[in-house]
Amino acid sequence: MDYSELLEKYNLLLSENSRLIKENGRLKAQLGITKRKPSENRVAESTTKKNMLDAEPTDSTSFSDVNNTSDSISKIKLFMSLFKGRDDVYSKKWENKKKATSGYSPVCLNQWQVELCGKPKTPCSKCANQLYAALDEHVIENHLRGSIVAGIYPMLIDETCHFLAMDFDEAGWQDDVTTVREVCAEFDIPVAVERSQSGNGGHLWFFFEDRFPATLARKFGSAILTFSMHRRHEIPFKSYDRLFPSQDTMPKGGFGNLIALPFQKSARKNNNSEFVNESLESYSDQWAFLSSIQKISEDRIENLTKEFCHGHELGVLKIDEEDTQKPWETRQPVSLQKGDFPKQIDIVKANMLFIPKSNISQRALNRLKRLASFKNPMFYKHQAMRLSTYGHPPIISCADETTDYLCLPRGCELDLFTELEQYGIDAHLIDKTHCGKKIDVEFNGHLRDEQPLALEQLLHHDTGILSGTTAFGKTIVAIKLIAERKVNTLILVNRVSLLEQWQDRLSEFLVINETLPEIAITAGKKKGRKKKTSVIGQLGAGKKALNGIVDIAVMQSLSRKGEVKDCVKDYGMVIADECHHASAFSYESILKTTNARYIYGLTATPTRKDGHHPILFMHCGPIRYRDNAKKQAEKRPFDHYIIPRFTSLRIPLNSDEKDVSIQELYSAVVDNNTRNQQIVEDVLHSYKRGRNCIILTLRTAHVELLAKKLSEEVPDVVMLMGGMGSKTTREIFKRITDTPADKNLILVATGSFIGEGFDEPRLDTLFLAMPISWKGTLQQYAGRLHRLFMDKKEVQIYDYVDIHVRMLERMYQKRLTGYALMGYKAKSEDIMSASLDIIFDKDSFLPVFSNDLAGTKKEILIVSPFVRKRRSMQMIQHLRIALDKGIRAIVVTRPAEAFKAKDRIALQRVLEVLKNNDISVVFKSNIHQKFAIMDQKIVWYGSINLLSYGSAQESIMRIESANIANELIKSIESP
Repeated sequence: MDYSELLEKYNLLLSENSRLIKENGRLKAQLGITKRKPSENRVAESTTKKNMLDAEPTDSTSFSDVNNTSDSISKIKLFMSLFKGRDDVYSKKWENKKKATSGYSPVCLNQWQVELCGKPKTPCSKCANQLYAALDEHVIENHLRGSIVAGIYPMLIDETCHFLAMDFDEAGWQDDVTTVREVCAEFDIPVAVERSQSGNGGHLWFFFEDRFPATLARKFGSAILTFSMHRRHEIPFKSYDRLFPSQDTMPKGGFGNLIALPFQKSARKNNNSEFVNESLESYSDQWAFLSSIQKISEDRIENLTKEFCHGHELGVLKIDEEDTQKPWETRQPVSLQKGDFPKQIDIVKANMLFIPKSNISQRALNRLKRLASFKNPMFYKHQAMRLSTYGHPPIISCADETTDYLCLPRGCELDLFTELEQYGIDAHLIDKTHCGKKIDVEFNGHLRDEQPLALEQLLHHDTGILSGTTAFGKTIVAIKLIAERKVNTLILVNRVSLLEQWQDRLSEFLVINETLPEIAITAGKKKGRKKKTSVIGQLGAGKKALNGIVDIAVMQSLSRKGEVKDCVKDYGMVIADECHHASAFSYESILKTTNARYIYGLTATPTRKDGHHPILFMHCGPIRYRDNAKKQAEKRPFDHYIIPRFTSLRIPLNSDEKDVSIQELYSAVVDNNTRNQQIVEDVLHSYKRGRNCIILTLRTAHVELLAKKLSEEVPDVVMLMGGMGSKTTREIFKRITDTPADKNLILVATGSFIGEGFDEPRLDTLFLAMPISWKGTLQQYAGRLHRLFMDKKEVQIYDYVDIHVRMLERMYQKRLTGYALMGYKAKSEDIMSASLDIIFDKDSFLPVFSNDLAGTKKEILIVSPFVRKRRSMQMIQHLRIALDKGIRAIVVTRPAEAFKAKDRIALQRVLEVLKNNDISVVFKSNIHQKFAIMDQKIVWYGSINLLSYGSAQESIMRIESANIANELIKSIESP
């Protein structure tokens, strides 16, 4: 499912969780149950002091009379009544004076004890000897007296909190804080403003009458920020990421983010770490101010959140062009008026779109800024998976700003003018892009198939993306584009191998009737043997020879320490190859800097796994032409097959799969001798049959291991991976190129090294030695086989299905969808394929599946972890012909104990329906496989729950193989 669907389901779960927390609290209150504090189980240091501090304050306790002259006990109790986080753990600040670094770490009583502490090799979260110190009155006293600097974790174990804090530390933080404070005053919201320890930022604190779910507190904070941005559009989107708590859920193995407690003694010497008034000056009596703070009720928080935002708390943002809006969703209206803008706006188009801010209201500027901002799917993915969201802000913005101008990426041009048009604004575009210099070039070739259509679409626009599968000929179209535009061009690549490919293609397909400037010739001369200077310039791979005609540059060579070289402004056209990498900061910086008249992008996979592809569209423009991968497969003169190979890989019996990370699973894949031997035998079998093989994995250790095993049987096995050095890499590529056509190849490589930019048309067999899930990566891998080559009649992908490991099996099910999109058919390795052995989606499989059911002669086995009455009734209709003939039908599903109590009655009814129709039901705990087998030969296997429902992206393959049928049956018979 995409991130918007994931977010929708996640929010439903949060609502249910909030309701249960409230109900739990209400029942505990009725029973008189209160939470025991961990500190109550610890030995007191001093009986006298313990008695003095024993009285724990409650929310009803009054501290209205506490001031600077009050005793320490009263101050500590007041402090702890406000700054309430987890009390079973806290953090302490550390400093490394030699390295001039500092930070916070949880205080562990076993820290640095040789026999107990595993640091730095073992992180605290995975240490078996954790013994965290409690946050109690003594810790607070030490903090206030300056002997330590303490930080607290706002989110409690049950994902609730007692307060919300906002952190502002960007330039202009004073104005940001003042704006939010004014909004709070307008709505009568109690807020306390603290100047940070450094004095270069501020914290806003909101204290609650009682703890309630962090998700509600964060929605409230986000809503205030969104509302405040209407008053001051300069408030950075990063502010959404500077809320405490920082996420709605507790990350696995962690405590959530921490915040430094105020009143840090050394900082107070400079009036920092203190609470300040509207003029940002410290209150004269800090304790009197604290004692006057009012707390906010949960009901009021909910009402205020609704009042601040009528839609999503993050406000209106750019909608992903790769996503479609759901019919039931409505866009949040933006209450702008014509008066928010001047009558006429002159927008300058250069490297970005420059919008003059004068006479545009704050809320209108905020709206325009959001045209270049979008929700970050990685934030919601990590939060839903209970991972830390550190480094993944909720919103990503590509907008910039100067004193006088709001700057949007050029790809936002259509959205910008559409927005202004609806308010009747007279908007003028002043084109200040660089037209470049004319060059005399001619195309030396012919376009084929859809290439002329793609070229035509690109020529109609100054910006845009060509999305074409591998072997579509994107490079050739781009060269023809250079010949048509006839302006000096800079080609951006992210790999040296791509640079070399472009040099070869340009030399072959572009006639450049230009001579090098004298300066370029002189600059290229060195002492010693003279070399011919190419008119095609190059930056990267050890060369610095940009000629200003047609140049190729490795993008890493154009940027240094965040600074982009000015030469990118000297071209009339920029072509970004593999432009899906444009979301990388250095690549994006180059596209933000160039002011070329024409900017185009080339890619086979415009959609990124991390969901950051809107960045690509904002800088290169929308997709102008996209080919169809399945139709391209039909046009190629060879067939496309996936050969599934089931492995015996399992999780160790003493391990719970839920606790095993994907990296640990990858390590298990590398170390599994049986699985590796299976791959080696398959490769050798294909090699001996005259096939050219490439084995792709994710780990260099796996490359070395497989290459070593293969080298024992076959000479000249080639390894390709990062870290070999440019000279060695060139030698290996030359060795591959020089291999005679009648000699078969075996390449073992990491996918990251060879997944894109590698071109060896002889390859016809891919072995997917390490599981992947993302369809874009799969397309890149499969693309290594799609180059045309003489006598290539079929390409094969051996896919290793780790059916006994739930996570890895789900990854295969996602790959199935990718194979279907690329036009691949499924077949067994040991038999010839049949016309029906193809991959289906949820809408197309049923007619063929029904025919197989009707043709069954002995037995039908359906394995479905979940069953639903409606789907089961539909399936019974398709089973009717077989059942009436006396064919045995068996359903394997999970037992009632595997389901929640509220679902068991419905399950029982479904089971009764199945049994009443003479269908046998067998229960197996923890099954996750989904398949059907007819007569122990015809196999339907994939992600579709045959007796339940799933997502729209599910798929299933049909294959005739007794071996695969046997493997699947064994997978559910095993413990």
